[in-house]
Amino acid sequence: MRCPDLNFVLFLTLAMVCPTYLPAAEPTAGEKLFALQVKPILEAKCAGCHAEDPDDLQGGFDLRSREAMLHGGEVFGEAAVKPGDSTASELMPLIRRELEGMEMPPKQADQLTEEQVWAIRDWINAGAPWPNEERVAEIYAAHAEGITMPTSGGLSESWTNRKYKPEDLWAFQPIRKSFPMLKSSAENPIDQFIAAGQAEKGLEPAPIADRLTLIRRATFDLTGLPPTPAEIDQFLKDERDDATAFAALVDRLLESPHYGEQWGRHWLDVVRYADSSGFANDYERPNTWRYRDYVIRSFNDDKPYDQFLKEQLAGDELIEQAKADEKPLTKEQETEYLIAAGFLRMGPWEHTGMSVAKVTRQLFLDDITDTVGQVFLAQPLQCCRCHDHKFDPIPTRDFYSMQSIFATTQFAEVETVWLPEENLAGMNEDKAYHKKKTIANAVMLKEVNRQKAEAEAAWFKKQGLPYKSRTEARKAGAKDDELPPPTIITPEQYGLERIGRKWENRFSWEMDRYQPIAYTVYNGKTRVPKSNYNRITKPDNPLKEGTLEQTAILGGGDPFSPTEPVKPDVLSAVPNGLKFDVPDDVSGRRTALANWLISPGNSLTSRVIVNRIWTFHFGRGIAGNPNNFGATGKKPTHPELLDWLATEFVNNNWSIKQLHRTIMNSDAYRRASTHPNPQQVAEYDPESHSYAVFLPRRLEAEEIRDAMLATSGELNPELGGIPIRPDMNLEAALQPRMIMGTFAPSYVPNPKPEQRNRRSIYIHNIRGHRLPFMETFNQPGSEVSCELRDQSNITPQVFALMNGQESHDRALALAIRLLKETLTDQEAIEQLYQLTFGREPSVEEIQLALNHWKQMKNVHQETEVTPVNYPTEVVREAVDENSGEPFSFTEKLFAYEDYIPDPQAHKADIETRALADVCLAVLNANEFIYVY
Repeated sequence: MRCPDLNFVLFLTLAMVCPTYLPAAEPTAGEKLFALQVKPILEAKCAGCHAEDPDDLQGGFDLRSREAMLHGGEVFGEAAVKPGDSTASELMPLIRRELEGMEMPPKQADQLTEEQVWAIRDWINAGAPWPNEERVAEIYAAHAEGITMPTSGGLSESWTNRKYKPEDLWAFQPIRKSFPMLKSSAENPIDQFIAAGQAEKGLEPAPIADRLTLIRRATFDLTGLPPTPAEIDQFLKDERDDATAFAALVDRLLESPHYGEQWGRHWLDVVRYADSSGFANDYERPNTWRYRDYVIRSFNDDKPYDQFLKEQLAGDELIEQAKADEKPLTKEQETEYLIAAGFLRMGPWEHTGMSVAKVTRQLFLDDITDTVGQVFLAQPLQCCRCHDHKFDPIPTRDFYSMQSIFATTQFAEVETVWLPEENLAGMNEDKAYHKKKTIANAVMLKEVNRQKAEAEAAWFKKQGLPYKSRTEARKAGAKDDELPPPTIITPEQYGLERIGRKWENRFSWEMDRYQPIAYTVYNGKTRVPKSNYNRITKPDNPLKEGTLEQTAILGGGDPFSPTEPVKPDVLSAVPNGLKFDVPDDVSGRRTALANWLISPGNSLTSRVIVNRIWTFHFGRGIAGNPNNFGATGKKPTHPELLDWLATEFVNNNWSIKQLHRTIMNSDAYRRASTHPNPQQVAEYDPESHSYAVFLPRRLEAEEIRDAMLATSGELNPELGGIPIRPDMNLEAALQPRMIMGTFAPSYVPNPKPEQRNRRSIYIHNIRGHRLPFMETFNQPGSEVSCELRDQSNITPQVFALMNGQESHDRALALAIRLLKETLTDQEAIEQLYQLTFGREPSVEEIQLALNHWKQMKNVHQETEVTPVNYPTEVVREAVDENSGEPFSFTEKLFAYEDYIPDPQAHKADIETRALADVCLAVLNANEFIYVY
């Protein structure tokens, strides 16, 4: 709980002892312009270059006072601003960006709006008055539009007392609990809210979509996979009414184990899951896959969201609390909680020998504070690191108070047990190939060290010195001129030694993938970190060594410029934020944060998650920016609906599956994607806010790959386990990639098709080397939280689907399946349409497909297919950094020695290859890669 604002106490004291004064004179129009519009513009857009640093005023133009401003700068002098005459003021063409090379502000993204330019023009014409701070405060209090917001207080009194547009504070208002507009208990409340908005626009909604469209839509939405022909047939023949049959379909899909894979993937986008650390070294994180599987299990189990949240923020503290309550958890429960707390470490981070400990520590603290703000509160907090929020009622003090909650959070990889639900299949085989790499590297390094030792011994003997090695000489106190020079070994030996040492460390750490280790956190003092090249262990006594961090507001966000100390606390503008207690103890801070997030008075948490779920169903949120409920985010189109969903969600024990049912059984979700009067929709609802039609969406990258594998019959539906490595274009897979100042090991796929062809959520997600197909289809990077994926439509996507090896492999496998499972050409085409589109082809479509098949047979009569040669080694060439001389290095690719390729075109007959071309065309059709 925060202390009362001392300024407020002082104000009350002065009010009791000081005489009453007459109100100040009414401000002039120019003074009002300055106080309400011009001063904020100057502070936001100009002060960085022309006021904040008196010793570095750009162009000599000083905007710290009216007098300084009127002196002008180096270029225009006193002509910069002519009070009373904006046309003669050289400032105007600068801010209108009319003088090339002298545009102000310089960045295009910061340019002033037309209204802002007009405000400065009118202010100059009014004499460019510049009232003092006290006068500005009086004018602001009396004339500024908007309302004030109680907070813990900003860095300045003017920020603390500033006013906000009421509509910008919608997310900080208590969630409605009463909804008088709901009249019918029989009709889905969602549809009542939606219908009210449509009535205001004069829109009639589209009819309900047909059953084939709905089963495809729902199956992809909930599982990320296409419905099978048998599932479609069963649903189409269901004799119950449409609403009842669809509700039963939704229930069945929610029980599918693939539901957790699809919705877990959405969550992993938000929390930035990856299997490596990012940055220049991009170290593998061998055990983060266990967090991925924890998320999938949680969705499949319909774990209440409040519990899901608490486990991720404070799983390790829940274990401590259970012990304190003398209700110890089982080893399996402790493991689950430790894995869940890995959420706190999902962001990119590294600490190397060249890192500054205070800086890398602060990077983590800044990152997790902002991430928690975006993920759970839809409040981007990063800009509060340096200053009070420019648009929202979030002071810098709140940012660092929130950060203080994590000040005792430390990294560790902790040995645990395997969970019964965890999939350990394929681990021994993967480990065997990893050992081969490790042994080969050790042999190479041993040989280089032997050659180096021989060279050193020979040098000492030649110099007549009694040493055998540099190490021995140093221990004996030899002088520098008595040590062998670097040139005694060749550039190649230098280069190989560097590679060998780096890979020795890397391969050793990566062996942790096969051990039951949790990538997690604990509470304790902050130790001086070692270079993070290996597992970080938890000390026996977390409070024995290190520093117990005391968080302070950092001047300009600089970790070396602490100012005012702060205590652990939460966002003060959120209802109950000023009254909530966060302990200052070493442990329990994150549990308190979690309890605040799920407390009844919190106006953000439940709104944020229901808006996310809605977003993934409809392709846009009720509030259009799921990570930003602030002033710069899109306002909710149906605020009452959002609050009703949030209220129902909590009342239903924070059940995400029940929320799915509520949303998907609405007419709004089941609408057709076409409208009988599209011109009316375009005219009355150009931004598609009315839900008069369902918006089609293209399948996401993982869905496209998984759908092609499912259709071709190659998909291995096995759940969980260590990351997989599917095929990657050889050019991309074997491209030289630099990490740790040397080569990264090459990307080599799993040797067996059943390993490679699993769900895309299990792909080894290396931040610095992602699958090109995934990137092409807008898979987000994992550096920042992704609120909603882009849906670009670019030429490389056409090339990837029509010309890419992934598509050709799937098309060939699909052709082989069709010829195996059917007896005639027409049957093959009919099954092709059933598998890809879920329907029978028309007579015309059958004929077109058969004609294309025949034409492609003729083409393949003249086409020679060359086999793909998979390399078992790759030669790298580089320049040794010590000598500047080139050297080469040969890397063995052991998994390729046992590689079993997917069906190969050179082994297929002409009929199969020709049918594969028909399949390829169908896999490229909008009907396959879009959901309607």
